[in-house]
Amino acid sequence: MPAEFSRTQRLGEQIQRDLAMLIQRELKDPRLGMITVNFVELSKDLAYADVNVTVLVADDSEEKIVQSMTVLNEAKTFLRTLLGRGLKIRKVPHLRFHYDDSLKRGAHINALIHQALKNTPDE
Repeated sequence: MPAEFSRTQRLGEQIQRDLAMLIQRELKDPRLGMITVNFVELSKDLAYADVNVTVLVADDSEEKIVQSMTVLNEAKTFLRTLLGRGLKIRKVPHLRFHYDDSLKRGAHINALIHQALKNTPDE
């Protein structure tokens, strides 16, 4: 019976869960906004993990997003060390954080659809 998920997918999901918990509990920087880890994509050789995150800020300012991404990139070796303690793998992948703006794009598209529906005449 073949496996439903590859090892890289399972490990990526485990890293996603663990990183979300570590960011919430271990990073105490006041510049850090509310971070959501959307997904983790591992390289084929498991050397790198591309972590896509969304930063939720109240006023939707780019400055807060840049600050949060800077904090994450400064803390990536600390997070990798903590991640290595929980994972049962020989070599922990290097973390690369990327901002995922799909939430912002989705809200913009939704607003455009509502505006278009509002401007169409009723039949």
